Amino acid sequence: MERSREPIYLLRMGRVHYRLAHRLMETLVDARRKDEIGDALLLVEHPPVITLGRGGGMEDVRLSRESLARLGIEVIETERGGRATYHGPGQLVAYPIMKLLDADLHGYLWRLEEVVLRLLAEWGIHGQRDKAHPGVWVGRRKIAAVGIAVSHGVASHGVAINVDPDLSAFGMIVPCGLPDRGVTSMSSLLGRAVALGDVEQGFVAHFSQLFGRTVEPRREPGGWLTAPAPNGRCQPVLDTVERMGLHTVCQEASCPNLGDCWARGTATFMILGDRCTRHCRFCNVAAGAPLPPDPDEPNRLAEAAGILGLRHVVVTSVARDDLPDGGAGHFAATVRAIRRRLPGANVELLIPDFAGSMAALETVAAAGPDILSHNLETVERLSSSVRSKADYRRSLAVLAWARQRGLATKSGLMLGLGETCGEVLQTLQDLRRAGCDLLTLGQYLQPSGRQLPVVDYLPPSIFHWYREMALSMGFRWVAASPLVRSSYRAEEVWAACRL
Repeated sequence: MERSREPIYLLRMGRVHYRLAHRLMETLVDARRKDEIGDALLLVEHPPVITLGRGGGMEDVRLSRESLARLGIEVIETERGGRATYHGPGQLVAYPIMKLLDADLHGYLWRLEEVVLRLLAEWGIHGQRDKAHPGVWVGRRKIAAVGIAVSHGVASHGVAINVDPDLSAFGMIVPCGLPDRGVTSMSSLLGRAVALGDVEQGFVAHFSQLFGRTVEPRREPGGWLTAPAPNGRCQPVLDTVERMGLHTVCQEASCPNLGDCWARGTATFMILGDRCTRHCRFCNVAAGAPLPPDPDEPNRLAEAAGILGLRHVVVTSVARDDLPDGGAGHFAATVRAIRRRLPGANVELLIPDFAGSMAALETVAAAGPDILSHNLETVERLSSSVRSKADYRRSLAVLAWARQRGLATKSGLMLGLGETCGEVLQTLQDLRRAGCDLLTLGQYLQPSGRQLPVVDYLPPSIFHWYREMALSMGFRWVAASPLVRSSYRAEEVWAACRL
């Protein structure tokens, strides 16, 4: 098989339902076929599911679909080879998405099996091939299943290794359609628990060696992160902001979309000064001791919005933990000033959590913003290391309270900080349970060397998949692409809110 020198893109998905992971695989196969991405390797763990390959159907499944459904187990037909396969917790599933440049499918399958054989040998397990039956065996018991599909020269599906699954679950099927054979796992052979993460590392190392290429998350930005540079069309916004003595998050946070938004005559205003009382590790806004609030700022902001002819005014702020109300009264005054100057405009507020103060939230809500936005920023596991003084559950409570108050609610996440796909999907479910209807997903970009480094630059196709997943969960409006930010083209949200 002809080899490329380009790194293979590694995506650790975490635990994701088979049907959703299969949809991502389809999306990436299409992108690979069009050369929008290079080769990729997806590593995932599935909740319990039975999949049927082209070689076998329900005759290999010992329980009816109805009985399986009562157990919460779905049966899914696939386009891969092989027969019935069980996937479940404790099983490492690897889906390489590879363009077979020389159509050597036999060599490709041999390498996949060899990756597993070398991995097992590293753990002191002697695996073998069986010429009559694909996969990897230990004696007459299968330890790893292999099933491949090829479409337009791009291979997908892959390998499922039994690391530490519940082996009794395999009793629901006739594995490989061979009633006289059985299954085994690494943990049962070793007589001890085996961590899936440790096996992942070994799999990636051997995969890299056998395919002669680095396997890792994308460490450098792709061409999809190119944004328009500021030009002369931005001057009216800059002149207005400077003349009125205002701040914008576009400037203070070094937003990559400044050139695009300002050229269209829009900006996101930042009130309460340019010094934040928090030190979030993703943010470029300066931290330090802020000045007292400027009581005339709401009027100047409203005047600037009028000069720019804005129909949708977005206002955010630095965190002001030094103020008794966290700046809530200033937010409310800004809404009222905009209403006086632009009675037909929509007002969107992107607020901090006000340290969870219900009184502060009530002050803001009473001013009547059209959209109340509060960013969750990242998944729960990473939240404490990314967001200073913030709390994941408190942020969800802010959104849930606002929704119960009758406000349209919006939130945003940055991706590429080391989260798994499963964690992102769980976060989206948490947002939906909190009543959040509007969502933005964008690529985290390190503003300077002082902030957290980027762990992974996700290609646009993965953002497209996230958008599809979010819409299927019931979000009314979703913007998802590498350059999306929480207030990017925010005026488009209002149409979704009115549906």
